[in-house]
Amino acid sequence: MSVAADILLAPDVRPFAVAAAIMVTLGGIELLTMIVGFSISELVGHDFALDSETHSTIGGLFLWINAGRLPLLILIILALGIFSIAGFWLQAIAHSASATMPVSIAALVAAGLSLPVIRVASRGIARIIPRDETYVVNEADFVGHVAEVAIGPLDQGLPGRVRLKDVFGNWHSVAARASPDSAPLPVGARVLLVDRDTRSFIAISAPTDLITQ
Repeated sequence: MSVAADILLAPDVRPFAVAAAIMVTLGGIELLTMIVGFSISELVGHDFALDSETHSTIGGLFLWINAGRLPLLILIILALGIFSIAGFWLQAIAHSASATMPVSIAALVAAGLSLPVIRVASRGIARIIPRDETYVVNEADFVGHVAEVAIGPLDQGLPGRVRLKDVFGNWHSVAARASPDSAPLPVGARVLLVDRDTRSFIAISAPTDLITQ
């Protein structure tokens, strides 16, 4: 155990170990908050790529790695993981050749190698992770839409999650809880979003005629 700790804390891999630790911490927090019906990624802006367009170089870089196509927190976790793997891989190659790569150079090379991998990986993840919002759809427009309970059951306590498509065919995952006069809505149930407050959408069981449309 001490040998593994010594390797992870060695000066030439310390930045990559720190990146891995931050990635695991953020991923763990996101997983735990999703279990209780709230996603920390909701607190992190989705439109960073658009805001960054005022700085063409930075904005172009973030657009290139698909910022905005998936939650920014997920992109950060992905980037930290890829950067960490690239750094450990580089230093492992250097050690196998009985050489030492200065940590600053290793970090720059790892960052350069990570960018195209992040671009490809983020594009793939964006296809399977539902997004809470897009640049052209306002979440308020989801009131009146039919959704499916993804994390629940929905009751009057902590919000769960429901999935629905917008008019452009994009999937969204939003927080929701049952209306005060509604029975608990189980996972897989089709629900109608009838209102929204500061915490979540309010849902009732979807009428049969809406489900069959």
